[in-house]
Amino acid sequence: MISLYFDPGLGAMIVQGLVAAAAGILLFSKGVMYKIKGLFGMIKEEDDDYDSIDIDETDDDDAAKH
Repeated sequence: MISLYFDPGLGAMIVQGLVAAAAGILLFSKGVMYKIKGLFGMIKEEDDDYDSIDIDETDDDDAAKH
């Protein structure tokens, strides 16, 4: 019978490889699913008021006139 010696460094490297593989698969599949949903038009377009930093000047002009 052949017995193998796993030192702590090898065990940590195996755990790190498994975690990296799981994270890579998760992130890759998320990007692929987003592209597939976009291809079929299944992604909802949401209006987000927080992504624009432009100042609406019409409100300021109306307030200054009154």
